[in-house]
Amino acid sequence: MAFSSLLLTTSPTPPSLPPPHPPIPSPRPLKPSVNPNFATNSSNPRSIEPLFVSARPRGLLRGDLGAVLFGLNVVWIDPSTGFGTAFVGAVSSLSSSHEVVMLILIIIFAAVHSGMASFRDAGEKLIGERAYRVLFAGISLPLAVSTIVYFINHRYDGTQLWQVQSVPGIHELVWVSSFISFYFLYPSTFNLLEVAAVDKPKLHMWETGIMRITRHPQVYDGGQVIWCLAHTLWIGNSVAVAASVGLIAHHLFGVWNGDRRLASRYGEAFEVVKSRTSVIPFAAILDGRQRLPKNCYKEFIRLPYLTITILTLGAYFAHPLMQSSSYGLHW
Repeated sequence: MAFSSLLLTTSPTPPSLPPPHPPIPSPRPLKPSVNPNFATNSSNPRSIEPLFVSARPRGLLRGDLGAVLFGLNVVWIDPSTGFGTAFVGAVSSLSSSHEVVMLILIIIFAAVHSGMASFRDAGEKLIGERAYRVLFAGISLPLAVSTIVYFINHRYDGTQLWQVQSVPGIHELVWVSSFISFYFLYPSTFNLLEVAAVDKPKLHMWETGIMRITRHPQVYDGGQVIWCLAHTLWIGNSVAVAASVGLIAHHLFGVWNGDRRLASRYGEAFEVVKSRTSVIPFAAILDGRQRLPKNCYKEFIRLPYLTITILTLGAYFAHPLMQSSSYGLHW
């Protein structure tokens, strides 16, 4: 999910599987001189694994994150010094409809986030990788925070379309759905600095775990669709519907744009992975391009998922704090 991914690496060892039907030629390993961040696993040609290991000291990475968060507070969040209040006020002045303002905020974030991602290569060549990562985070995070805060503050201001919060089992369904959405949101990276684009983004691509079901789990199994449906069901009004439509549309565009960028950068190697996986959940499995091993659950038993579990539970219990902080901004 776009906004959640801004707030929240070892590669799993893929099991041996029978060749897909029909057989697909294994990609040839790419030479480091061509692309040091991407290569095939010679012991298992069905898996493509990242080889890049950051050589930057962790102190510098923490310094980057600290600088971005400090700047975010001073330049954007703090009402006495930041521009966040003026920005949200300017967008709100465009329409008296909370639904329209919600969509405008999402469109602005989506355009900047996807646009800067698309121009990453050119930007890094122009100003350097580290500077571009900090610039990317420094622009994307304020827009994401503005959109999240506006949603929290106005989520109950729309026209009520249904009310099911008192229906037995609905709260549990929404809770479990939201938990699952976060649990599968980060199947390929658990580096928070990398998610926020402060650390160097690395290519994480393999055909195990949730990737067998869909190569874009942040849209389907992990994320945006499940999260949006769960929260829209719970809130049940027009603002929630508008937010969900905007977020899902942004992520669907991200599916197309992400595949386009990977195909352009990695060529045949990505095309092999693409041919063995699917965007629509279970499609590759149903048509025989991908298979689930008997003990596929073992691919999810990884220590980093414990971290995601703890963070997800923490986020749930921190809802009152998040809401009170948002209310204090009056956005």
